[in-house]
Amino acid sequence: DLAVNLVGQPLVRQQVMKGLREFLENRNPVKPLVMSFHGSTGTGKTYVSSMLVRYLFQGGLQSPYVHQFSPILHFPHAERIEQYKESLKRWIQGNLTNCGRSAFLFDEMDKMHPGLIDVIIPFLGPSWVVYGTNYRKAIFIFISNAGGEQINEMTLDLWRARKDREEISLQDLEPAISKAVFENPQSGFWKSGIINEDLIDFVVPFLPLKHHHVKQCVVSELVQQGLEVRPDVVQEVADSIPYFPEEEKIFSSTGCKTVASRISFFF
Repeated sequence: DLAVNLVGQPLVRQQVMKGLREFLENRNPVKPLVMSFHGSTGTGKTYVSSMLVRYLFQGGLQSPYVHQFSPILHFPHAERIEQYKESLKRWIQGNLTNCGRSAFLFDEMDKMHPGLIDVIIPFLGPSWVVYGTNYRKAIFIFISNAGGEQINEMTLDLWRARKDREEISLQDLEPAISKAVFENPQSGFWKSGIINEDLIDFVVPFLPLKHHHVKQCVVSELVQQGLEVRPDVVQEVADSIPYFPEEEKIFSSTGCKTVASRISFFF
């Protein structure tokens, strides 16, 4: 499914499959699986996380063992951070007591109040038991637009240097992501023990999408909506999306995010 439906993200496929396979084949993992997804809007971060839980849990995102957190929804007020810390810790502890094989998805980490996420550190490390609960089979996924700008800039620099985006390696991107995400006072990971203690197993970069990737998204969306795949419609929808940089217009500014809503304008 990742190979067929996730457009233009070779690094994601490689990292996510490696991480999941190793983790799920290990009967006694030493710590939970912790992955952090980074990239700009519409590049597939939420899509991949929901795909993972769809295959791993009956009922996917609706499963009682899959838990999603959004800072805007669950932790909106900075002045109530101590209260949020307490309830987040209790919530994770309670759910892991119910099922050690739970998944926790943290959306929009770039909007999380700094310091809040550190209350979950005890659940991420290699300790045997925390608060009487064995939690080492849990999966934690952090999703963030932070680092997206740096990933886009580096991809653009490499494109200008005639290096194809398929040739980009994780090593090319990791330092830039780390700087943008972990050293930014606005980021939920700022000065976080999660970073200092190396608790993230996989930092997964999502690259900006080119025109032909957007066209692939249009085709699969048409198929999904049960509409005829007409080349003129595919071209028009893909052309209607903004691209950057201003002169060359190489990469989509919104990835594939607005594709579904644009189709009705052209059909």
